[in-house]
Amino acid sequence: MSHHYSGPDYGFPHGDARLDITDLYVFPKPGDTGKSILIMNVHPAVGVNPVGPTTDEPFATQAVYEFKIDTNGDAVADIAYRVRFSSSKDGVQTATLRRVEGEQAAGTGDEGQTIIEAAPVSTALEARVTASGDYSFFAGWRSDPFFFDTMGALNNLQFTGTDFFAEADVCSIVLEVPNSALGAGKIGLWHRTVDGASGKWVQADRGALPSQSVFLTGERKADYLAGEPRDDARFVPVFAHSLEHTGGYTKEEATRVASTLLPDILFYDPTRPAAYPDNGRKLSDDVMDVFISILTNGKETTDNVGPHKDLLTDFPYLGAPHKVRSSELMVA
Repeated sequence: MSHHYSGPDYGFPHGDARLDITDLYVFPKPGDTGKSILIMNVHPAVGVNPVGPTTDEPFATQAVYEFKIDTNGDAVADIAYRVRFSSSKDGVQTATLRRVEGEQAAGTGDEGQTIIEAAPVSTALEARVTASGDYSFFAGWRSDPFFFDTMGALNNLQFTGTDFFAEADVCSIVLEVPNSALGAGKIGLWHRTVDGASGKWVQADRGALPSQSVFLTGERKADYLAGEPRDDARFVPVFAHSLEHTGGYTKEEATRVASTLLPDILFYDPTRPAAYPDNGRKLSDDVMDVFISILTNGKETTDNVGPHKDLLTDFPYLGAPHKVRSSELMVA
């Protein structure tokens, strides 16, 4: 289920659905080799623990939503894009996008160079896009592009081909960025949410590669979600133990495979086509078939679920939400 429900017992980090990151995507902009598309999805509209719908408020105003970019291969961010949200008295949200480099990018906070300010957040069917210079930005409710037989996975990997996310919605942050702003050559990318509700910044969720925080962290899940990619080698034994259990790997082979899954970073070269797991991740990539094969040591190779049909060919690329969450009844 990718990073959906990465909190304790398939719940939400800090008990807040708005802080739950679900999926990370990065691919070249169709028709323009000089730009890339970064997508961070958060806040599933429906939970499994507890079961039922989550809040209609899209984003947490006391949080930072952040893309982290490593440009030199040391698993430390050299560039970061940070998004903060604010709400008016009537509950309408707007977003501010900032960019930081160097030590600030590796740290925690909400400062940075303002790229876009007061961008409207979409809660209806029409995608409200904000452009500034070489950047385009979207934030709001969209159709969840992730596809997977979640209930089959929770039932001891007994898949029935039922897509739990066929009519699900998610909150998306979509950024069109010039490749020149991502550094030179291959990058490493991850995303995270940072919770400021307590009066200090606390990392709530993080990740890049699908489903690792859900299925492989075991009793170290809280440590993993609070950690940094540069320190991920400490989780190799935890991942290996899970792989031994689910896939019947030998201890040595489980350790080897676990080492290929860490650090939890999605690598991307903007000069090459995107295709998971080799380079970035497209919205249509069947990442869970890849993960299932790893998890079970090849005993299971598919959940028999395929990509959604409502993806768009242009920005913000994600389909319209299945539910309108405002009185502004727009037509897509």
